Amino acid sequence: MQDLHLGYALVGSLAVVLAALSSKMRDLPVSEPLLAMVLGVVVGPQVLGWIEIADASRSTLVEETARVLLAVSLIGVALRYPVRRLRPIITPTTLLVTAGMAGMALLSAGVAWLVLGVPVALAALIGACITPTDPVLASSVVTGEPAEEHLPARTRQLLSAESGTNDGLALPLVLLGIALVLGESLGHAALDGLYQVVVAVVIGAVVGLLAGRAVSFAQSRDDVSEGASLVFTLVLAVAVLGIARLANADGILAVFVAGLAYNFVVSQDDVGPQNTIDEGVNRYLVLPLFLLLGILLPWSAWGDLGWGVVVFPIAVLLLRRPPVLLALMRPLGLELRDAVFLGWFGPVGVSALFYLSFSEEEGVTDPRLWAAGTLVVAASTLAHGVTSAPGRRRYRRAAGS
Repeated sequence: MQDLHLGYALVGSLAVVLAALSSKMRDLPVSEPLLAMVLGVVVGPQVLGWIEIADASRSTLVEETARVLLAVSLIGVALRYPVRRLRPIITPTTLLVTAGMAGMALLSAGVAWLVLGVPVALAALIGACITPTDPVLASSVVTGEPAEEHLPARTRQLLSAESGTNDGLALPLVLLGIALVLGESLGHAALDGLYQVVVAVVIGAVVGLLAGRAVSFAQSRDDVSEGASLVFTLVLAVAVLGIARLANADGILAVFVAGLAYNFVVSQDDVGPQNTIDEGVNRYLVLPLFLLLGILLPWSAWGDLGWGVVVFPIAVLLLRRPPVLLALMRPLGLELRDAVFLGWFGPVGVSALFYLSFSEEEGVTDPRLWAAGTLVVAASTLAHGVTSAPGRRRYRRAAGS
């Protein structure tokens, strides 16, 4: 209990400092998740030893924390732009979350197999877990005044739509990877994945439309204040997550679909104030999970990876996504600078932590899964946190020239 209270104090103190520096943080070559992760390393068992977490509770704690954080983040992503304005990017987003995601999973699995020397089945599961573009870390790249100043709307919209959609659609790939590792039926895993995706879309669409109609009716009678409207969408995210889990469906995808359906129904004036969810999640709600990650980083398991501890994360960051975006540049309607930017800024973060913990909860006990996955998450948090502000400015200069 004392560790928990100390965690509250550390997260709260860090949040206060970040709030005081909020106007400057967007231009600094660091990110809030990176600072929280470093703080977790310092107070964790490897340095000061102030906070320790039992291995038995690790996967459940990380899974549920990441699940709720993703739900809140995805409702913010879904409300970020008027949904009708996203119609021009439906086709490229579909291409990214089908052929693009399959390519990234294969490349990531291939790197894990070649560099780490793990079995093909485990490599496939590692590749599936680290494939989704994280909506929380990606939001720090495409939201805020500097992003709006330096990046065109289509680039920001495409990364937002992709990161929101592929988080849920990665579940079938992860289920297939789990089945391979455990020696279970691939056909059953495929049917389970299809069921979860279809039911999630139905639940999200129905609940989102009903919620949107209810809020629109209340707004027409001036029964809902701006603050209550913001809280409503947060409660909506949690409610949809719970309903989907009761139906054994993909809760992450259901929340994103519900947000889009809600966005479609209500007027933009009603959606507008709720866009502050993005800012709150990126700045503050993400801090506990990355503090937890810093505490839980498996240093000894990383050491067991040998030379792969250096080569693997670098290879994943360079080969998981950039080749796919460059190969799909023409079908996606991207110029070279856009393909390079989107190819680099596809971070691995909260969604990967969720699927890594989910896989462990489903019975995958190989410690190399957690070691390899967290290695990529830590490297992505560092690399993308350091390069986000300089990357936006460099993009602006390239576009200007």
